[in-house]
Amino acid sequence: MNGYSSFAAQQGQRDLSSSHPTRIEPPCRNSYNSLINSRFPDSLFQNVSRPGRYAGGEWNSVTKDWDTASLRIALCYPDVYELGMSNLAVPVLYDILNRQPDVIAERVFTPWTDMEGLLRGNAQRLFSLETRHPLSDFDIVGFSLGSELTFTNVLTVLDLGGIPLLREERSARHPLVIAGGSCAVNPEPLSDFIDLFFIGEAEEGILELLDVYRTHSGVREQFLRSAARLHGSYVPSLYAARYHADGSFQAIEPLASEAPAIVSRRIVPVLPPPPTHPVVPFLEATHDYASVEIQRGCTRGCRFCQAGMIDRPSRTRSRAQILEACEQLADNCGYGELSLLSLSSSDYPEIEDLVSDLEPLCQRRNLSLSLPSLRLGPQSVRLLEAAPGKRSSSFTFAPEAGTERLRRAINKNVTEEDIFSTLQAVIQGGWTKLKLYFMMGFPTETEEDIEGITDLVRRILRSGPRLGVNVGVNLLIPKPHTPLQWAPQDDEKLVRAKVDLLKSGLKRGSVKLTWPDSHVSQVEAALSRGDRRIGKVILRAWQLGSRFDAWGEGFCYENWRMAFESCGFRIEDFANRERALDEPLPWAHIDAGVSQAFLKREYGRMLSGTPTEDCRTEDCNACGLHAREDGCAERLRAGKATVS
Repeated sequence: MNGYSSFAAQQGQRDLSSSHPTRIEPPCRNSYNSLINSRFPDSLFQNVSRPGRYAGGEWNSVTKDWDTASLRIALCYPDVYELGMSNLAVPVLYDILNRQPDVIAERVFTPWTDMEGLLRGNAQRLFSLETRHPLSDFDIVGFSLGSELTFTNVLTVLDLGGIPLLREERSARHPLVIAGGSCAVNPEPLSDFIDLFFIGEAEEGILELLDVYRTHSGVREQFLRSAARLHGSYVPSLYAARYHADGSFQAIEPLASEAPAIVSRRIVPVLPPPPTHPVVPFLEATHDYASVEIQRGCTRGCRFCQAGMIDRPSRTRSRAQILEACEQLADNCGYGELSLLSLSSSDYPEIEDLVSDLEPLCQRRNLSLSLPSLRLGPQSVRLLEAAPGKRSSSFTFAPEAGTERLRRAINKNVTEEDIFSTLQAVIQGGWTKLKLYFMMGFPTETEEDIEGITDLVRRILRSGPRLGVNVGVNLLIPKPHTPLQWAPQDDEKLVRAKVDLLKSGLKRGSVKLTWPDSHVSQVEAALSRGDRRIGKVILRAWQLGSRFDAWGEGFCYENWRMAFESCGFRIEDFANRERALDEPLPWAHIDAGVSQAFLKREYGRMLSGTPTEDCRTEDCNACGLHAREDGCAERLRAGKATVS
């Protein structure tokens, strides 16, 4: 059930006037209209699909007096509203910034193509949801970058907002454009368009950045030079990209004394309390539930997983803090489901006790509890069985590879026994549907490994003949700051051959198989591992009409092929080429925490099929965080700070 309608049903006629004074509560359109800038007429909403994406006024949204604020920030997730409202970073920053008395933080998302056409056709600017001010009226526009396939959407937002696309064309009268998120660990592809990247976790650093902005408000160059000194800040205009005579990348070099040669990812040693007044969307969001991040970081060390590398170290919130947050979310939002978020929820040290703690709340408020990202094993099945509330009929797990040899190589240390003991627990628990996720395209992968996927699925079908089985196979996208950053991506011909092998092996079973679009994956890989020259390609693809590349109906490979060719490049050189270990990398000036020496060592262990133990339970793997005061959980526990 949508959170707003659920909350209204639960609350009835209860007086809510004592709540946070700047938050929109049961929205009344007449009173709300008095708060908004009326440049975009309501009458135009009838001409677009899902006008609720642009209406604003949701429960818990924050409005402030525009004229009395000294700093106005637009927070943007460059995709549609439903996806952006499911992003974890947006509510965290929205809460932190709106707690500052002199700051206004408002939301904006990329409009769907019909709304883009409407804005252009009526000479209207893209506007914020809270007060409908155009983006050009804000002091700062901040993007949360979660996927390379949203890069063209960033340009759409800037252009519709009345902001020059290229940072070098902006003056003091234009908003400052900043960006962060997982894609910022290789900032170069977007460096032509972004004034400042914040590398890492922003809960503390964003307030330091605002202090610098207040000091240098209106003096753009002085602000950027001062901001470059902040831990985690990367200012592209203060660096130059160097290339060899043959056009190959050489290095990123600082041009100013304020610009460090290496920019280190910002790490928050102790997780602050989670937001408990998130905006409740009118539309059903992709993740339509209240959520609490119970743990950040993962030390399992899967060699293909960027989040598992760049989100280190592992830090947890206390059971008491999580329980209190869930109580407040139940009071403030009205969702029918609570979700405990983590890269690996079953690794939370007291997960069984935490689930038990939450049971009275869930029973009292008729809530379901979900635990995504559980590790393979019967204990995870039992944990889901113990979780209160309505249970999904579908159980999901990800073996990732079809053979135990390849799982060891990618450091997904899951055995055949783990898989089939989990399966038996699923069958005994009464689940009727099973979703299996695999990847292909790993280094050292053979035809036997692909056949291993079909063999494993067929054996699962024999063990659980009444189960409906869906199999999803994705293509490896080698990501920066992972051990596989040097690896080539499979080309279209090889992907097609592997998919044909899977289809042939599973055609007799009652299995629904989905496989990757090699062209989409190739574009993502090229954008992920590109250097500063890729900015021209992104701009050209956008000019050719590329929008919403992560959406099937939006992606156009021909646009990207033409964009690369018109800029004098081959997309294969960025996506499908293996890199030498001594080759300069476009993201080497960004220290994501894990060292290049560790990643090279892990790549070698990948090629030899040697697993690496989890440093939470075994010896330190010397990944690089141990050398940083803000980095290693062991150092934090030893007294540098306390992991709550």
